[in-house]
Amino acid sequence: MADGRHTVTVTRSWISDTPDEVEHPPIPLGINEMAVPRATLMLSIGTALVLLLSGIWVGLAAWNFTTDLEASFGPPAEALEIDGRYAWEVDLLFDTCMAREGDWQWPENLSGQDDVFLYPGELRCDWEHQGDGDRATVVVHNRGNESVDLVLEIIGSGVIFSAEDDISDVISLEANESGFREIELTEDLTEGEFTVVASHLSVVNAEVYLDVAVFKGSEERELHINDNDQIEVHYVVWDADTGEQLDEGDLVVTAGDDPSYIDGFGWSAIGLDIDSDRGLLPGITTGTTHTTLLPPTIAYGNNDGHELEHSWLRFELTINRGPIA
Repeated sequence: MADGRHTVTVTRSWISDTPDEVEHPPIPLGINEMAVPRATLMLSIGTALVLLLSGIWVGLAAWNFTTDLEASFGPPAEALEIDGRYAWEVDLLFDTCMAREGDWQWPENLSGQDDVFLYPGELRCDWEHQGDGDRATVVVHNRGNESVDLVLEIIGSGVIFSAEDDISDVISLEANESGFREIELTEDLTEGEFTVVASHLSVVNAEVYLDVAVFKGSEERELHINDNDQIEVHYVVWDADTGEQLDEGDLVVTAGDDPSYIDGFGWSAIGLDIDSDRGLLPGITTGTTHTTLLPPTIAYGNNDGHELEHSWLRFELTINRGPIA
């Protein structure tokens, strides 16, 4: 100050009551403005190494799991293809089918086809029904030399697989085997469409399609013949290629799987209809008629040396009476 006394310099904060060395302690050796960034950098590098090693460990574990899985169950399944097509075909047994997308024509001679497949491509078929509860037969043909497991699914409303009471079913076929499934109408449709999709059980997108246009017939019937019904039918059979009539008569048949006849004959009876009189009233005929087309695989194709071994057969069936109790 100007009065001659010594000026005292205050080095501590005037609002602090603690010694300056306590309020502002000396910085220890090594702790400076670069110390925190260095520590953060080292921590980041350590974390990255841990993540890298963890990723490598997970990858090795996944590879070992896949290797063990293939060793246990074999490599991923592949659907058998023949000439660019999956090895199975789907058909409606009625003689009402055509090219699904209009991309092929019926061969002039069915029995003379030089091809593994029965049909040149996928099918679209018509189904004239006679009321709610009517039935039809879907046929799946495995044309490959290996067995196949397929999931069948109906896309569309008003139709189910009868045996499962559901829109889906599973069918397993041996090499060159054909299998049958009964479908049932659950709605009295005036007209409609649905698709049956046959998909490989374990191969994604390995699918074959059957489109069906369904419409109501002119005369509805009360009783619809289904699997295991015993009925009497009048039949006429022709060679589908030549048009030659081969036989005609009356037979008692069990609709569906009837071991007394060729496979396709019993399944051809599915979907016939009759009124509640069951054909027992003399002089009155109320049964319906329909026509089915049988390829050799469900006709005489398994009868080596038979004169009709390679023939496609066209059957016209009329129900005379039944179901027979």
